[in-house]
Amino acid sequence: MHVIRTRNVHTALPEAVYQMSSRGLPEHSRYGDVLVFPEPVTTVYERPFERVLFWQQRDANPFLHFFTGLWIIAGRNDVALLSRFAKRMETFSDDGVTLHGAYGFRWRNHFCLDGDEPLDQIDAVVRELKANPESRRCVLSMWDPVADLGRDGKDLPCNTQVYLRIRTVDRAAIPWAVLDITVTNRSNDIIWGCYGANAVEFSMLHEYLARRVGVGVGRYYQVSNNWHAYLNTFEPLRNLQYEASVWSPMVCPYANRWVAPYEMVQAPERFDENLRTFLAHPEDDVDNDYANPFFQNVAQPLWLAHNAYKDKNFVLARRELEKCAASDWRTAAVEWLARRQARVAV
Repeated sequence: MHVIRTRNVHTALPEAVYQMSSRGLPEHSRYGDVLVFPEPVTTVYERPFERVLFWQQRDANPFLHFFTGLWIIAGRNDVALLSRFAKRMETFSDDGVTLHGAYGFRWRNHFCLDGDEPLDQIDAVVRELKANPESRRCVLSMWDPVADLGRDGKDLPCNTQVYLRIRTVDRAAIPWAVLDITVTNRSNDIIWGCYGANAVEFSMLHEYLARRVGVGVGRYYQVSNNWHAYLNTFEPLRNLQYEASVWSPMVCPYANRWVAPYEMVQAPERFDENLRTFLAHPEDDVDNDYANPFFQNVAQPLWLAHNAYKDKNFVLARRELEKCAASDWRTAAVEWLARRQARVAV
C-alpha cells in the first residue's frame, strides 16, 4: 500500500503525477492505454474542505464539480442536471435519463427496507453517530452486488463504501471531536476521478455529515485499489510535478491565503430542505428562505454565471461571479471562463 499524505486536492495532484510517472506500469484497457500503479494507493487529506483545483494545465470544470457535489447529497440520479455543465455526462447513461451508479441515489433511495420503503443511509448513520459517537458500524454503501455484479453497463459505482469514524483531537489543549471518512474505490482514474470529481464530492459529503452530527471535519482517506491514469489525459500533465517544485503562490493558493473555503452548512437541520428548494428553483431570489447562506451566497451566483457563459455572455458571467462569497470557487470559475473566452477570441 502506497500512502500520499497531503494538505488538499490541489497539492495532491502534482504528487500523484510524480508517483505515476515514476512507478506506473503500462497496460491496455477497453477505454485505451493506461498507466497502473503496482499497488493500492491511499490518499490522506488533512484539509478536505479545501476542495478546489487551480492548476490551469488540468483545466478542471469548477461548475461541474460543484453542482455534482450538491446533486449527490440530494440523492438524485437524473443525468439532465449534470449535462447542463458537461454534455459528455450523457454518455455515461444507459437510458439517456438516469445514471445507474449515482452515489447519492444509492445512499438515499436505492436500498429498500421491508415494504419497499427506501432506506436513507445518510439519516441512519447520522442518528447512529449522534447516539453512539464511538460507533464503528457506520457504513454508507454504493455497491450493490445484485444490481452491479456482472452487469455490462456504462456506469457502475467506482467508489463502493464510505466508513465513518469520530475521533478526539487536541486543539489548543481542548479535546475536540472530529469526523473522519474513509472511502474505498475499486478502480480510480487519478485525473478525472480521484483528484477531480471524487475529491469534491466526498469532501462535500464529509462536511455535510460532520455538521449534521455536530462535530468538526477531520481527515478524508481515499483508498484506491486500482489507481490508474489514461495516457491521453495524463501526458499533458507530466510536467505538473516540476511546476509544483518551483516556488509559486500556485503551489497552494489556500496556504498562501489567496483563497479560502466558505462554510457550506450553517443550519444542518434545514440543509436538505434548502438544497431541494435551490435545485428546484436555482434562479429564484429566495434569500429569506435559506437558513444556509451558502445557497444564495455561493450556489446561486455560480449557477447564474454558468447560465451567462452558456449564452456566451462572459461579461455577465464575471459580474455574477463577483457575488460569489466563496473565494476558492469564484477564483477557479473566473480562471476557467477566461480560458474559454481566450479560445473564442482566437
